[in-house]
Amino acid sequence: MKNTTWTKECFAGLLRFSIAGLLAAALVLPANAGSLEQAKRLHDRLAGVPPSEAVLNQMKDAIDAGDTRGAADLAMANKNFYNVTLKNFAAPWTNRDGSVFVPMNDYIATVIGMIRDDKPFNTVLSADIAYIGAPGTVTASPAANNNTHFEQLEANNIDLSDTDLFVETTQSSIQGIPSAATAGVITSRAASEAFFVAGTNRAMFRFTLMNHMCNDMEQVHDPKLAPDRIRQDVSRSPGGDSRLFLNNCVGCHTGMDPMAQAFAYYNYNETTGALEYTPGNVQPKYFNNDLNFPQGFRTPDDRWDNYWRKGQNSYLGFDPNLPGSGNGPKSLGEELGNSAEFAKCQVKKVFRNVCLRDPENPADRSKVDDIVNTFRSTQYKMKQVFADAAVYCMGS
Repeated sequence: MKNTTWTKECFAGLLRFSIAGLLAAALVLPANAGSLEQAKRLHDRLAGVPPSEAVLNQMKDAIDAGDTRGAADLAMANKNFYNVTLKNFAAPWTNRDGSVFVPMNDYIATVIGMIRDDKPFNTVLSADIAYIGAPGTVTASPAANNNTHFEQLEANNIDLSDTDLFVETTQSSIQGIPSAATAGVITSRAASEAFFVAGTNRAMFRFTLMNHMCNDMEQVHDPKLAPDRIRQDVSRSPGGDSRLFLNNCVGCHTGMDPMAQAFAYYNYNETTGALEYTPGNVQPKYFNNDLNFPQGFRTPDDRWDNYWRKGQNSYLGFDPNLPGSGNGPKSLGEELGNSAEFAKCQVKKVFRNVCLRDPENPADRSKVDDIVNTFRSTQYKMKQVFADAAVYCMGS
């Protein structure tokens, strides 16, 4: 019994000693182990692949020196940050299903290039800009009526981080439309095929709102605005009950219809497979079902007005230095891209992408606000947003 008791006490003592030793070791080695793990997590979150040993050690040294942005830049130098992370980041914005499983296209390429080159991202909805493979990189040239060029870039795994292989150009030179008629990704071929096809062009407005303002129509529903710009195709008594229009339909259409008028000259032609631009001539789709309510608004041109500058949706924070009205999608893209909600939306999407969760507590929300302020004050550089969010979350 004594031997058994001694054995139990001895074992317990050794166990306590071992645990104390492990705790002591953990207290002695946190800086090295912590920064190494943080470096690996930072690289995984940004590039989506493990770092090489050399890059891992460089990132660790940068973190130890307090240069977390430098560590993030090392991770973002990996081609997979562009070819995989950013491709998957932008892909859901290019289709109605919000699917990531779509081929590379001009919309995705433009987003990747603008982020890589630190282009002001608030111009993504308005600039005459596109990114393509350099001449000779792939066999197919970029074209207005097919996506072959971009599919070949992806199939050949062209390094999109390489400024010699993946280059900036103008969208107007590819689409064959005037520069003034371009509006960033709104007038890209991929967005046109998804959101200008058939319908009434309201889809382009709704999905732009969802993808770049992080709001669907339900969140901006306001039945108190003037209904004077609601088109003829919207019945004022759906199902014979005018209350449905007054309490439901009107809340979306009062804001959406005056702004979707910006797209009056645009259509995706399924026969040619290209964006169709008809300056001065309103697309026939704007007069679909015009007998539903003949007294409604009949679209005369591409003049748009932002009714949301007043009322409950003024919280979206539209720039007071802009007029709040204009002609065509370029000026509408400037209106949306310079709003406070646009900036906040981009930051929230990046936070979700690299932190693998939505902002969920006061600390998260405070950090998002800080990143938004930095984003807006530093020329809307998205790489800075990715770096700030990834650094914040690298310890969790």
